[in-house]
Amino acid sequence: MSSTELNLILLGPPGAGKGTQAERLREDFPLAYVATGDMLREARREGSELGGKAQEFMARGDLVPDEIVIGIVLERLSADDARDGFLLDGFPRTVPQADALAEEMGKLGRRITAVLLVEVPDEEIVKRISGRRVSKAGRTYHVEYDPPKRAGRCDVDGTQLVQREDDSPEVVQARLKKYHEATSPLIDYYEVLGLLRRFDGSRSPTEVHDHIRATIATLRLEDQL
Repeated sequence: MSSTELNLILLGPPGAGKGTQAERLREDFPLAYVATGDMLREARREGSELGGKAQEFMARGDLVPDEIVIGIVLERLSADDARDGFLLDGFPRTVPQADALAEEMGKLGRRITAVLLVEVPDEEIVKRISGRRVSKAGRTYHVEYDPPKRAGRCDVDGTQLVQREDDSPEVVQARLKKYHEATSPLIDYYEVLGLLRRFDGSRSPTEVHDHIRATIATLRLEDQL
């Protein structure tokens, strides 16, 4: 693995601000952003053999088996834009997936640099997501953090703002429960390996970004020693 290569995994609950941090990291470093959901859809669109197999499971509403997901991930990570590093979001989701990823990357002489865990308390996540309101045209507001000028109405076209079903507190709490069940073993796994780095996602996006950048700078310095 090249000393300049940055291979990062982004972990965190829905609503933790991972998307914002991913955008900023891609501005800072030449990283290929690999989001599993997008990647599966792209493989399906491009008509690859693995993409076709994944489509069969997705069409039935079944989970795509690990070996197919891992195959698609490795295909994506071998692309030219991922040679100097990548940022994985949404994968791995389980310890067996993490084991398989490490094994296959080891065969290529590559390894994970760090796992970035953006942590936010559940009550804050529920508040963030359930407070979102959306206009008919898709403009997004927040009842507390970014309210419209007139309560319940879009600033641009005056249409009524609604809460999406996925944003209801009950749905958000159910998603958080699934996240904790699936991710807790993964957090322990990477902590034991010494790869986990924790960040306080309840702070401002800029503060979180600054902390992540400083951590990566330290990791790179350690690699050169």
